Amino acid sequence: MTTAATTPIRILGIDPGLRSTGFGVIDKAGNTLAYVASGCVKTDAEGSLPQRIKTILDGLAEIIATYRPQQAAVEIVFVNVNPQSTLLLGQARGAAISALVTANLPVAEYTALQVKQAVVGHGKAAKEQVQAMVARLLDLPGTPSADAADALACAIAHAHGGQGMGALPTLGKRMRNGRLV
Repeated sequence: MTTAATTPIRILGIDPGLRSTGFGVIDKAGNTLAYVASGCVKTDAEGSLPQRIKTILDGLAEIIATYRPQQAAVEIVFVNVNPQSTLLLGQARGAAISALVTANLPVAEYTALQVKQAVVGHGKAAKEQVQAMVARLLDLPGTPSADAADALACAIAHAHGGQGMGALPTLGKRMRNGRLV
C-alpha cells in the first residue's frame, strides 16, 4: 500500500531569465529528495523580444511534457538598478509562469532570500554556495550551472517548505513580513 509520504511528488523549479531560464526537476518522497533533470532554456540574444519570449514558452512547455511535474516553484524577480532590465526579466518570468499555468500546474513563488535560506541556511549566500549545497543535497556528481542550480534550489525550497507548514496549505501563498498571505 502506497502512502502520501512515499508517493513521490515531482517539482519543477524555475529561475527566470531572458537570456537563460534555468529549470530543475526533483522528486520528493517523504523527506527524501531525488534529482531528475536540470538545464537551461537559452534564447538568441540577437532575437526580437517576442521571439525570445516564445523560445522560453516553448522550451518550458517541452520540459513540462517530458518530465510531467505535479507542482512548480518560480523565483520572484527582484528590482534591479536598471529599470529596463527589471522589465525584461519580468517578461521572461511572465512567459515561464504562462507555460506553467497553461499546463494546469499549481505555481508557488519564492524570493531569492527564501530560496537561499531554505538551501544554504542564510539569505545572503553566494551563488557558489547555492551551487555547492544543491549538489550536496541532491547527491550530484558535479556542480550544476548557476541558472540550473538556482532552479533546483527553488524546487528544493518548495519541497522543504512549500508543501505546508503543519496543516496549513501554503501552495500559491506568499510570505510577507514573516506571515503567510
